[in-house]
Amino acid sequence: MKHTLSVLVENKPGALTRITSMFARRGFNIESLAVGPTERHDVSRITLRVDCETMPLEQIEKQMHKLVNVLRVAELTPGESIERELALMKVSAPPGKRAELMALGEVFNARVADLGPDAIVFELCCAPEDVDSFEELVRSHGLQELVRTGRIGLGRANKPKPNRPRQHVLA
Repeated sequence: MKHTLSVLVENKPGALTRITSMFARRGFNIESLAVGPTERHDVSRITLRVDCETMPLEQIEKQMHKLVNVLRVAELTPGESIERELALMKVSAPPGKRAELMALGEVFNARVADLGPDAIVFELCCAPEDVDSFEELVRSHGLQELVRTGRIGLGRANKPKPNRPRQHVLA
């Protein structure tokens, strides 16, 4: 099963290396990795996607909490989080196919980042599954190059509150 983890770390040299080494030592492949600053200048967010069972995931989270520089580890669960990915795709675009490709791009809200005599470079920022779908559709037109950033994500702003028992006040 695939899981997306959001890890807050102190913005110090070696934090990323310690985390990725821990995954490598345990034989887990990191499918996607994105690192960037947060609202605090001294904290970075590492978002990674791994394929593992639920029990080893709990062990991984416990092990990450023991690492120097790790402040918080949270799983981004589907439905309770928003995940996005940025992609650039260079697609063969002879003059007779351009209108069709541009219409396809509009369906996915892909922006034309560059237009050459024989190719179009599309830019997408959307859910990773939508990037997969667009890639699959343009591949038949001649996908020349592709680069993806890896997932990033945050918990939803409107998380449902857990049901709490009502407290009764006796008069």
